[in-house]
Amino acid sequence: MTLPPFHRRILVADDDREVRLGVADLLNDLGLEILHAETGIEAVELVRGTRIDAALLDMHMPGYTGMQAIPLLRGFNKVLPCIVYSGRWSPDLEQEVLSAGAFACLKKPVEPVMLRRTVCVALGLRTDASYHNN
Repeated sequence: MTLPPFHRRILVADDDREVRLGVADLLNDLGLEILHAETGIEAVELVRGTRIDAALLDMHMPGYTGMQAIPLLRGFNKVLPCIVYSGRWSPDLEQEVLSAGAFACLKKPVEPVMLRRTVCVALGLRTDASYHNN
């Protein structure tokens, strides 16, 4: 099956099912295919066998943390934008995650507008304002 050139896939990895589904719901109208992983290990295995355009990773999940998963995911796609989010966000954690190669580090619960904007920028899509004006 050939995907249209505008088709984008994002991986949402979070061990909290409700959060994962909520995040997917927030991104649903951006025209993305959303793949789900419950653990860091599942995220890495999924990316090993599937083309992914961006990854949204919970910092604290079983298997690998979001930060531990970044170099593993990047082993399959060197330019994969990885967005990490954490309920224990701090400026130090953000700096550590960005130094590990993350595209962004967001505070959980993530503000819907910030989440959508960050994902759009990571994927090279139009931001929310221009997205809804077409």
